[in-house]
Amino acid sequence: MTTTTRSDARWVAVRAGLSRGWLETKYSIREPNDFVWTLAFPIIYVVVLLFMRGSTVPGTDFALGAMVLPSLVGMSIAFGGLTGPAGTISVDREDGTLLRAKATPNGMVGYLVGKILMFALTTLVSLIALIIPAVTVAGDLRLDARTWLLLVLIFLVGMIATVPISVTLGSLFKSSSQSGLMLLVSMLLIAPSGIFYPITALPEWLQWVGQAFPFYWLGLGARSAMLPQSMVTAEIGDSWRTPEMFAVLGAWAAVGMVLAPIVLRRMARRESGSTVAAARERHMTKGW
Repeated sequence: MTTTTRSDARWVAVRAGLSRGWLETKYSIREPNDFVWTLAFPIIYVVVLLFMRGSTVPGTDFALGAMVLPSLVGMSIAFGGLTGPAGTISVDREDGTLLRAKATPNGMVGYLVGKILMFALTTLVSLIALIIPAVTVAGDLRLDARTWLLLVLIFLVGMIATVPISVTLGSLFKSSSQSGLMLLVSMLLIAPSGIFYPITALPEWLQWVGQAFPFYWLGLGARSAMLPQSMVTAEIGDSWRTPEMFAVLGAWAAVGMVLAPIVLRRMARRESGSTVAAARERHMTKGW
């Protein structure tokens, strides 16, 4: 097969993945349980911000809600990309979706592209549900053309950086019930990420732990987009470190995009029609 033919086959797989991702998004939004879950956390965050009205960051006259909102935006992007995809891998393995993808040329590439699009769109719905009401109660934010451009770039890079990693880790789970581990790990990683507490106030070794994962960088990026320059004093080195932020997230994206198809293909090789049928039977027996 020539290089051109391989490239064409990959583009066909990418287009198929985009189409699949759009269909899965529409199905997810129309599913009441999924839609409620998509909106649950944004509603909780807005309620928390409402209780912060009138409060200021200690030692300043800057609104506390305005300080917290950008971090919530960054955390929402990270959660949307890390916690959701891992739980769908086992389900797709059990219902034969991965087996069908394995039988398609570049099927795993298309599968991964579909997951990135689906969780990007559902996460975008959550962000819209958070930002629109939140900006009315969190004053002092910078909301200009630079803000929105930077937020769009952070969102796109953030989803490409997190979804493939989640897919890779989800491929290691033996059942969908184990996907809750991703949520637990994500909650633990929030502590040193500077989302709810300035990372500069943490011990240095915890600062390094936080900087190793996307949570910190997505939160930092959102803060750099939405907060005035005067608030940079709470950050490491008194800098938003925008180039470093894109570099780290880009590295996560590169690793994930390389690893995810490889791990998916290896997992799918162990699957067959009989194993899918057995998994489906176990699922039906549990449901009964």
